Amino acid sequence: MMRSLFSAVSGLRNHQTAMDVIGNNISNVNTIGYKSNMTIFSDIYSQTVSSATGATANTGGSNAKQIGLGMTISGIRTNITEGSNMNTGGDLDFKITGEGYFMIKASDGNTYYTRNGAFELDNKGNLVTQSGNLVQGVMRTLSDVGNPAFTGITNFNPATDTPTNIKIDPNLFKDYNIDANGVITAVVKDTTGLHASASVGDKVTLGRITLSSFVNAPGLEKVGDSLYTVSANSGDPVVNYANEDVGKLEAGSLEMSNVDLANELTNMIIMQRGFQANSRVITTSDSMLEELVNLKR
Repeated sequence: MMRSLFSAVSGLRNHQTAMDVIGNNISNVNTIGYKSNMTIFSDIYSQTVSSATGATANTGGSNAKQIGLGMTISGIRTNITEGSNMNTGGDLDFKITGEGYFMIKASDGNTYYTRNGAFELDNKGNLVTQSGNLVQGVMRTLSDVGNPAFTGITNFNPATDTPTNIKIDPNLFKDYNIDANGVITAVVKDTTGLHASASVGDKVTLGRITLSSFVNAPGLEKVGDSLYTVSANSGDPVVNYANEDVGKLEAGSLEMSNVDLANELTNMIIMQRGFQANSRVITTSDSMLEELVNLKR
């Protein structure tokens, strides 16, 4: 009976953890780009009362007699399926259709990754997240903007192309646009610092948004603010331009959370009943122990 008590305690503890996961999923049901989690249970050690035996010429075989000693959480899995589309009409709202993560440079100098494409321009023209973190891409040097010998950004080359902060200087450019390939264009407002061929009113290419993909995207670790960081099991980021071996961008849209609310509520009932059943095992085992103690009377 002592085994049943400890098994039930493990059940209570781990069902509570599963409820924590479900509660977090439900709380993020409207969080842009959020990926839901699922708790995976597994049993733990079993006590072997007798081992299995094989058949002989005179007797048949018998299976092992084992008593389980409870359960544990073998993993909390991230569901990376794509969330539904939410139309916003915002010029700087982007949904990634397909694989990939936006690259974000935070104030600590580290690069993080996100599916939340709700961006804006700050007062200096930097493309930033709602928290002020810098969105990364490949930008042409100002002295090359307007050069007729380079009409756009070529395929991403890790050897020569280094992601940097995306900036659309409001003193130099106006009427910017970012297309499904992540190509950033704008109309020249002032030619200061630009290529000698640049003229006011020209439509020029400034750069292109980069996306990162991973061999094991569920292995990314959440760090808050809808950001992920590389882990030992995610693999290193593979950087590409949008719509080149990664997903394309949809302007004016955002990716909704992939939380299935009906499924989460169903799982909540299942976990509640599991918790109650384990509680009943404890009270029943306690009653049996009480009867055993009362035998002395």
